[in-house]
Amino acid sequence: MEYELMRLCELPAHAAGVVEAVDECDMRERLEGLGLTPGAEVVRLFSAPCGEPTAYSVRGSVAALRRRDAAAVTVRVRIWD
Repeated sequence: MEYELMRLCELPAHAAGVVEAVDECDMRERLEGLGLTPGAEVVRLFSAPCGEPTAYSVRGSVAALRRRDAAAVTVRVRIWD
């Protein structure tokens, strides 16, 4: 299996990834409080009509994040051949 690292804000709609890291930023504690911690599976659900915020499913909850906040999260995505 091959994997690719990307920012959470780059995750395609309805795709799933596993959190690898959360950058040091003002929102880090809040993001971790939402369940975005290393090893957590996250799924991009949908975006608002204007493009943000984007809804993500993580640890049984739905969180809406602005693009700049989602950019602080690195996820690992499986590449399907």
